[in-house]
Amino acid sequence: MSTITVSLVQTTLHWEKKAANRQHFEEKIATLAGKTQVVFLPEMFTTGFSMNPSQLAEKMEGESVQWLRNMAVQYRLILTGSLIIEENGKYFNRLIWMLPTGKFGYYDKRHLFAFAGEDKRYTAGDKRLITGVNGWRFNLQVCYDLRFPVWARQQVSNGEPEYDVLVYVANWPERRRQAWITLLQARAIENQCYVIGVNRIGEDGKGIYHSGDSMAVDPLGEILFAQKDQEALHTLTLNKERLTAARQSLPFLKDGDKFGLFTG
Repeated sequence: MSTITVSLVQTTLHWEKKAANRQHFEEKIATLAGKTQVVFLPEMFTTGFSMNPSQLAEKMEGESVQWLRNMAVQYRLILTGSLIIEENGKYFNRLIWMLPTGKFGYYDKRHLFAFAGEDKRYTAGDKRLITGVNGWRFNLQVCYDLRFPVWARQQVSNGEPEYDVLVYVANWPERRRQAWITLLQARAIENQCYVIGVNRIGEDGKGIYHSGDSMAVDPLGEILFAQKDQEALHTLTLNKERLTAARQSLPFLKDGDKFGLFTG
């Protein structure tokens, strides 16, 4: 499929109020029915970026994952965002990629934000999630992962890049917005892919302000969409021909360093 339509949901979050956030997003998702194929929500969309997992974590069989399934099935779209999950006595900042069939994949945030104590309360993931839909491949990551380019680095096999769209769902504070904007563009340019960054807005429960700056960037680093300081429910269509043209006219990926990702 030569195009895919995606939607970015930039909004405030109710601090540590899971039911209120689910209701808040349900109202927004309902307006997208029939208009989009993939909907991106921010990091920890049910709680905000909380360091209180012992009180807020849910099981994979819990209400919020079931809510994601219900929304995806009801509105016939892919729905993704991260939330706090408990599994085998460990807590994860887990991104869920929920399909309209009710099946899903997930990715556990690899790089935990030690500055806020995330590394003391959550367990890091060790596997990337690269998943396909309608001929498009998505590499799904979370917030602080953006600062670590090796984790996102495009691997090329038989001349083919492994993904087309790199996604970051985030709670990235306004005080570091210049890094957010610059790195989103850098990841697009160096990996010759589209990049989607979805951030929240507003002040969280710790008094930290978020300006949003959710963005869509093309493979040459051109900003296709950006919004600061206000709610945005933005839908755009990504074009495979634009992606292929960038890769063919500037075939940088074939000259990249050969290496593998070792984890654990």
